Amino acid sequence: MRKNPWLSLSFLLGLFGAAPAFAQQAADPSPSTALIPMPAHLTPGRGSFAITAATSIYVDANSQELRRIGQVLSQDLQASAGVQPPVVVVGKSRPGKPGSGDIYLSLRPALDSLGAEGYTLSVQPSQVVLAARDPHGVFLGLQTIRQLLPPQRAAGGAVSLPAVEVVDQPRYAWRGMHLDVSRHFFPVSFVKQYIDYLALHKLNTFHWHLTDDQGWRIEIKKYPRLTSVGGWREGTLIGHYSDQPHQFDNLRYGGFYTQEQIREVVRYAQDRYITVVPEIEMPGHAVAALAAYPELSCTGGPFKVERLWGVFDDIFCAGNEQTFSFLQDVLTEVMPLFPGRMVHLGGDEAPKTRWRTCPKCQARMKAENLKDEHELQSYFVQRMEKFVNSRGKTMIGWDEILEGGLAPNAAVMSWRGMEGGTTAARQHHQVVMAPGSHAYFDHAQGEASLEPLSFGGFLPLSKVYAFEPTPTELTAAEQQYVLGGQANLWTEYIATEQQAEYMLLPRLSALAEVLWTPTRQKSWPSFQQRMQQQYRRYESWGASYSRSAFNVRQRLTFDSARHATLVALQMDAAGPRIRYSLDGTAPTPASAEYTQPFAVSHSAVIKAAAFEGHQLQGEVTTRELTVHQAFAAPVTLTTEPNRSYRGAGAITLVDGQRGSTNHADGQWLGFYGTDLEATLDLGQVTALRTVKASFLQAAGSGIRLPTNVAIAVSKDGVKYQTVYAAPVSGFSPGKPAIREVPAALPKTKARFVRITATNAQPPGAATPDTWLFVDEVMVQ
Repeated sequence: MRKNPWLSLSFLLGLFGAAPAFAQQAADPSPSTALIPMPAHLTPGRGSFAITAATSIYVDANSQELRRIGQVLSQDLQASAGVQPPVVVVGKSRPGKPGSGDIYLSLRPALDSLGAEGYTLSVQPSQVVLAARDPHGVFLGLQTIRQLLPPQRAAGGAVSLPAVEVVDQPRYAWRGMHLDVSRHFFPVSFVKQYIDYLALHKLNTFHWHLTDDQGWRIEIKKYPRLTSVGGWREGTLIGHYSDQPHQFDNLRYGGFYTQEQIREVVRYAQDRYITVVPEIEMPGHAVAALAAYPELSCTGGPFKVERLWGVFDDIFCAGNEQTFSFLQDVLTEVMPLFPGRMVHLGGDEAPKTRWRTCPKCQARMKAENLKDEHELQSYFVQRMEKFVNSRGKTMIGWDEILEGGLAPNAAVMSWRGMEGGTTAARQHHQVVMAPGSHAYFDHAQGEASLEPLSFGGFLPLSKVYAFEPTPTELTAAEQQYVLGGQANLWTEYIATEQQAEYMLLPRLSALAEVLWTPTRQKSWPSFQQRMQQQYRRYESWGASYSRSAFNVRQRLTFDSARHATLVALQMDAAGPRIRYSLDGTAPTPASAEYTQPFAVSHSAVIKAAAFEGHQLQGEVTTRELTVHQAFAAPVTLTTEPNRSYRGAGAITLVDGQRGSTNHADGQWLGFYGTDLEATLDLGQVTALRTVKASFLQAAGSGIRLPTNVAIAVSKDGVKYQTVYAAPVSGFSPGKPAIREVPAALPKTKARFVRITATNAQPPGAATPDTWLFVDEVMVQ
């Protein structure tokens, strides 16, 4: 049974009067002060504060919120420490004051310089004191003290806090986490659990993605079909989108939140000082709404709630007045449910296909003097923004809302890299950075073969920690418009609560430190050390967290000086030792220990794993190195690969490593609409028997086998003779697969080998739309 960390972890509140001198944290904090996120200023002390039956919790009389927090604290200590301290209210009209052995929570206006979320904490052997300007700050200080407690209390053992002095405040005002409940629906109980995880990490914003093509999840009383029809789909995709033909389970799937349930979640979040930002998608990602009310489309439908993931042409009709009346009615019901300032209106991935042929949309463009459909989207967004502003709210949208002109008061959430956010900040618009490169938690955390089915991409813990939300190219004045950042959890391939936790943790811990801790205090080695204690906390919470950080990543690069492959092994977890083998056998605690990169000059099957003593940590990872006749030979490409898929350059074709079925694994050269022509220089005239080349086919990603492969050879690099030419047949639209094309050569001697592969791009196509992916070219 999973535990609720909010109920099962001990937490304490305290306040102290005079703030200590600012101090840097220790480079290698002890487990007792292994805090995440690391506070701005922390000074370890001597001794510890013991929680006993004589301990009382004192709170200021002028704050009902502190009294509430004190009561929760008392109940929690009963569950985790075996004692239930009384909550004592103190003030001018009330006798008593905190003494030795007590905990004191207080609000102090003198701490105004720390802002609403700042706090000071003093844990001394005689007393615990937590002070802040606002209750929000006290609450955030509470999270620090929760981490000072041992992750698990020994039976019958005393519970104590290490002595420490903290002065703390966050780096960014917006510290957010997103959850998509449209692709897969999660019950209120899990949404609350999710909010608890955010609160434990000092995040303050929950971005709730409530509507999309695959399901409408919020009750709108004026339009009941949005949930009775739009809330349910007639099946869900089986496997990955790139697996073709697509297959579905044909099981009715869905759900929605009533407005009362929405209020319940919002209240729950408010108690944890988290603002809930709703997202109602427009004008795109609207098929679920159009299935319920097809008259809001350009074509009139009919539509079904989408079973497939992706981007669809049918969006809200921008030329139809009824569309705007409908959306204003929806927002009129939505906005009062969420007391926060921001309302997210989406604005991303809205194809203009229907608008280009829709008489109403074209008439709207003419009437409003709009030059193209991008300006029509800007008209759409700006019109909705005016309505949102009229209700006292501020609109935020994905960075596509910049296209055609940004709405005057809108904030931008930048997901397609940092460029959109940078542009918006320069235009003096508020920005939240959420780039897919560092903040998309639906991407895999380790090797795809060792991970659950996911969207794709690769986002390990270390890359999240490297996220820097403020672009250095902005001026100091422009940087003030960067509110902060967040990570997004899209759930196309996340169907269960356990999998959502797996994708969230431990990356949420890295995100928390990015958004809270001052840059000068950040340290990846220190974070790795502190995470050892954090993993124990996850276990005490009963969380289904990922241990991919314990999987060894292997990086193989060619060392020209030694004419060998340099093998570097690393992992994102600290503590365990890495052991490896080169003969394909699974490593054991007795295998060679990795201490530094090493060279391999022969074919090998490299296996690596992490061990804590004799205990295997994580999974065994495998890389195969094949040293062949053309290994590391100079390669000349007639046409350069696409910049997104260039591997390590031309040497990728002869580095002895083979790509996987994941086209983004860095081992493929990708040519978009163009052919491959590669010339290999073997260095001397050599007898040749075979040339083998590997190609990828992944229909769902537009990657197809070449139509033809030809091999030509030369002794002098000038005159070439074609020794092999054949069509490539047998294309299958199923799962991504690798096709090796072996070319048996007649008795031949040559120094140069030229391989040509013809892209399957249809002849005469106006724009490229077909990829050719090639990897290792082996010569024997």
